[in-house]
Amino acid sequence: MGKKTGPNPTDRAKRGTKRSLLTAGGGTPLCVVVAGANRNDHTLMDETLQTIPVERPEPTPEAPQHLCLDKGYDDQEPRDLAATFGFTLHLRTRGEEVAGRREAGKKARRWVVERTHSWLNRFRRILIRWDKKPENYLAFLHFACAIITWRTCLQG
Repeated sequence: MGKKTGPNPTDRAKRGTKRSLLTAGGGTPLCVVVAGANRNDHTLMDETLQTIPVERPEPTPEAPQHLCLDKGYDDQEPRDLAATFGFTLHLRTRGEEVAGRREAGKKARRWVVERTHSWLNRFRRILIRWDKKPENYLAFLHFACAIITWRTCLQG
């Protein structure tokens, strides 16, 4: 299958690809990174944050920049990376998130990324990786992200 694939631990060790995706608050994709399916989520965080294509403004106490992560990132390395990049980290397990949402009456934040992954899966070429070269697959991922961004800009 090529580089940046690895045995998927949940699918009988078939070779697969993992996408690490960073989105804005509304689900607009900011950057995407590709690796083998056998990599842990938190090992891709540094590479994902470094590939943000736009210059970020410095976070201030009046305007902090939030980073919401799920249980897969519950390790010391992601906490250190969030502090290094100047993000205010929100790291909750599923149970804590549901309980907090019920108490405060707020929406969960993590579903935004899952929705964007679902939008990416609507592109057949992305859903099943036929490309052997990771550069080609990543190029089509960027193209799909551009289409998603264009569609979200048209809606609002």
